[in-house]
Amino acid sequence: MGTVILQSVVSVDGFIADEKGDVGPLHEWYFSGDVPIVVGEGDEFDHSGSGSPFKVSRASADYVRSTWESIGTIVMGRNLFDQVNGWEGRPPAGDHVVVVSHRPKPEGWHPEASYHFVDDVTAAIEKARELAGDRIVAVNAGDAGAQIFAAGLVDEVAMDVVPVVFGSGRRFFGAISEEHLLEDPHLVIQGERVLHLRFKVRR
Repeated sequence: MGTVILQSVVSVDGFIADEKGDVGPLHEWYFSGDVPIVVGEGDEFDHSGSGSPFKVSRASADYVRSTWESIGTIVMGRNLFDQVNGWEGRPPAGDHVVVVSHRPKPEGWHPEASYHFVDDVTAAIEKARELAGDRIVAVNAGDAGAQIFAAGLVDEVAMDVVPVVFGSGRRFFGAISEEHLLEDPHLVIQGERVLHLRFKVRR
């Protein structure tokens, strides 16, 4: 089975968005470089909604590209699904999406897309791993991701840390209040306006 990674872009004080879900300057580094992110068969990546393909610094490009290409399934919460309308059935990476939600998929919503709605975090990860095979399961940080992390179902934590302080908003680790230990970072890459970090979860 593939590795389960809790991941997101995050402010230095631990927020993935403001109270309204606005990411503010957190994603500016996606457009601050001169190297386009090319996936699949050479298409430039553009899920920004801006019509501008992602172009990052050379230091970030190889890491971002290889990470996205290794993802088989994305796991997300219902709030994010509703906010982005499930990326209109076209996930930014991978072939499948598992949505943690007590509500079913909206009737008639993109029946062609491999989106699966599961109301239990353990069952959600089981389904995501089944769909991903040997590829990565990428869990979006936030409330649903925090529940998956707290349940001991995450193998690694990946943070793209941006030099901004939000002060309040939606936390990377949601409402987690107890201590969890991580190993020293096994990956540290300094990009432009972003620091890429990966930690294994200590068992």
